[in-house]
Amino acid sequence: MLKDYLKWTWLFLKSSNFYRGILLTVAVLIPLISFDIAGHLAYGISIAMGVFLNAPSNTPGTFKRKNISTLLSIGLTMLVTLIINYSKVHFIVLIAALLVVSFFVSLIAAYGFRGSLIAFAGLLAMTLALARDISEFGIWLHVVLIGVGGLWFLVMSWAFQWLSPKKDEDQLLSETLYLTGSYLQVRGKLLTKRTKREKLLGEILHLQTQLTEKHEALRELLLSERKKIGRSGFDEKRVLILITLVDILELALANTLNYNQIDDLFGDQHHLLPFRNLNLTMGNHLQVLSEILVRNKKVQSKDELLEAVEKAQNAIRDYLSEVPLPEGREGAIILRNLLDYQEQQIEKVRSIRRVMANVGKANKIALKKKDAHQFITTQEYSLNILLQNLSINSPICRHALRLTIAVGVGFLLGTLLGIRNPYWIVLTLIVLMRPSYGLTKSRAKERIIGTLIGAAVAVLIILVTNNTIVYQILAVISLTLAFSLIVQSYRSAAAFITLFIIFVYALINPNSFQVVQYRILDTAIGAGLAVIANYTLWPTWEFMNIDGFIKAMVKKNKAYLLAIQRLYHSKEITALEYKMPRKEAFLAISNLNAAFQRMTQDPKSKQKEMGLTYEIVTLNNTFLSALASLGSFIQNHKTTEPSIHFDAFIANIHNNLEETEALLDKEKKPELLDHVDMETAKKELQHTYNALVKERNEQVLAGVTVIDQEMKVLLQEAHLISNQLIWLKSLSEDLKKNTAKYKTVFNG
Repeated sequence: MLKDYLKWTWLFLKSSNFYRGILLTVAVLIPLISFDIAGHLAYGISIAMGVFLNAPSNTPGTFKRKNISTLLSIGLTMLVTLIINYSKVHFIVLIAALLVVSFFVSLIAAYGFRGSLIAFAGLLAMTLALARDISEFGIWLHVVLIGVGGLWFLVMSWAFQWLSPKKDEDQLLSETLYLTGSYLQVRGKLLTKRTKREKLLGEILHLQTQLTEKHEALRELLLSERKKIGRSGFDEKRVLILITLVDILELALANTLNYNQIDDLFGDQHHLLPFRNLNLTMGNHLQVLSEILVRNKKVQSKDELLEAVEKAQNAIRDYLSEVPLPEGREGAIILRNLLDYQEQQIEKVRSIRRVMANVGKANKIALKKKDAHQFITTQEYSLNILLQNLSINSPICRHALRLTIAVGVGFLLGTLLGIRNPYWIVLTLIVLMRPSYGLTKSRAKERIIGTLIGAAVAVLIILVTNNTIVYQILAVISLTLAFSLIVQSYRSAAAFITLFIIFVYALINPNSFQVVQYRILDTAIGAGLAVIANYTLWPTWEFMNIDGFIKAMVKKNKAYLLAIQRLYHSKEITALEYKMPRKEAFLAISNLNAAFQRMTQDPKSKQKEMGLTYEIVTLNNTFLSALASLGSFIQNHKTTEPSIHFDAFIANIHNNLEETEALLDKEKKPELLDHVDMETAKKELQHTYNALVKERNEQVLAGVTVIDQEMKVLLQEAHLISNQLIWLKSLSEDLKKNTAKYKTVFNG
């Protein structure tokens, strides 16, 4: 336990998050100390505020995007600071300014993740403008110094990036390696943990969503830079690791198993244990590699992987010795397919090992710049985006209205009650409130717990000592850790933020306990208002929006299905023509899973038709897995010519998806494809497989017990194509039926 804790601590100290915390602390301390020595501490405080306000823009991304977002943040924080300070001339004017600024700044979140960070900086500037008295040197000088602080922070971030240019990439890759390892381990447990499958499947969905988000962040970070500066200035090893990690996830999804069939075939499960252990070994290997990437240690031995593969190979022979052919054929095919999949994963894990160990030519990659651009999800920044969100139907607009009213009520309430620092209530609101009720409630809980922990620790320290030097040191440490932990653990970050604030006030106010009381009270009021506002003011419950995610998923599944058909007909189609629909389908399922997870966080009374929605989400996940399995086999094996019966199944499945999409979109008219009779198509596909089985049985009777590679691939193809197409047809029919029921419930 202690060893794990020490390892976690060491990895945290090596992380880019801690590095970023140090950057913020250094950037804040230098102007404070310098101007204090010069006798102008007030100027240093304004510059430090500029640093603090614009720090959120320093998130992983390309050099250009980080600079642009920081400059926009600086401009916005200066403007907001100017408006609020001039509005202090009269209380009514100030309240009006708070409402206007809160609403329009919140709308900037319509421009995606970076837009939301810039909006947060603007709202934070509004709060700090309420807190700071600048009468001694004037509004304009303060605003200019805020801008100087932002520019100073930008220069400092350049210096830190020059000192460690690949810190963000390595941190993201390390996290993705670890999550991928966890994903493989959970999939291994699914083989044998019958009673825990529902819980494990929930973990799988959560990990898939996290991995897709990490992949998107890495695509922007790595591929955008490559597109801009070309091959010469680009670390191709990191891109190769990213591509391999994406392949591992997609290959895993392509080999989702029918666990009911496995349970029937392998009752006591002892034949499955080596395959489970192989997955656990691969997952552990990736997790160790994630640690090595950050700590720059030597790559571990591959012997454990090879031993696990050998045990899985022996398990197939042991199975056939217990259940000889032909009775054991179906089980043997499933185990061979499983081993084939795991061996492909082993090769991908080993390719990452080779890249990290600098073996041979492992760092060569042939991804063209124009192809790399296709894999980056871009954000549009036109004025039209903002105008589109000026509607009560927009979740962003609803959130802006909720936040605006909550800020106004919170500030008024704090002022009327005579609370010493009513701006703390406003600060709590802008930090906690999110468009989703569930996330707001969760953050409010974490904030309150963190504040109480931080306050309790601060009280104990203040009781023990009144030494101002100790307070100064602890304030610096708390600031660094708060900013370092805000992504990993919001509760811990809240605790350290509370410690920082209390120690700073303890340096200037001898009555520190009063500060603790006000801090807890203001946090409780702000958290309560945040939850109430999200519940009562134009709430955006997830059931109101989830059908849009379902429609997008059905549409992307349909595009992926047709790409697989084209691939089967002609292996000459470019990799991009196949991989782009696949990528978009995986992004769509990640968005759908995330929406469903948010739905589970809503109040029980707002989880409309939860069981039916879960069924539709599960069907879409299963459908995508079956598609990926079909596509992966066709892409990686030499296959026979597709028949009209294959095309009949594709057309029938396509038509089911078209009709499902039409149920979700009243304006859509289904475009149905013609095809031969489905019963005939099914019989012909099964006849092809049965003929191969008969031929193989005759070989066994003739004494040919070792199957040749050509026959093995033909059997695999016939078995997989017929089974997957029948399964996809059934899934598409179930999806259409459940979607029709879903729309009937909500329209009726």
